[in-house]
Amino acid sequence: MKTSIFQNIMRVVLGVMMTLAGIGHLTFQRGEFQAQVPRWLPSSPEFMDFVVIASGVVEISLGLCLIFWVSKKVKIGLFLAIFYILIFPGNISQYTNGIDAFGLDTDQKRLIRLFFQPVLILWALWSTGALKYLLKKKNS
Repeated sequence: MKTSIFQNIMRVVLGVMMTLAGIGHLTFQRGEFQAQVPRWLPSSPEFMDFVVIASGVVEISLGLCLIFWVSKKVKIGLFLAIFYILIFPGNISQYTNGIDAFGLDTDQKRLIRLFFQPVLILWALWSTGALKYLLKKKNS
């Protein structure tokens, strides 16, 4: 699927952001990311750490794929959108349980954060050409 120069730039920017976030999962932001593990999952520190590490590896992988695996960008965009949907319960959990992390130290800030997830989903789909692909598939 053909994408514009601006879409390609935004795809790379998103890839860099995902890679850096993934590195944060594995290193200096590990505790912050543990705050986003949904509270309905097992709350043992080992399990929560596993979730953070596993999602960090996925984020690094998707980020690097966004940047370098251009021939598969539509599929990667779809996978990333699905990933964003799968991790959204963590953001909801952070809001509903009033958990402070990443500077989100009020209910208002945590609520506003929830509205950024759809933006990330659309960004992933648009910047990779996956949105155009899905619309074209729907109309055919």
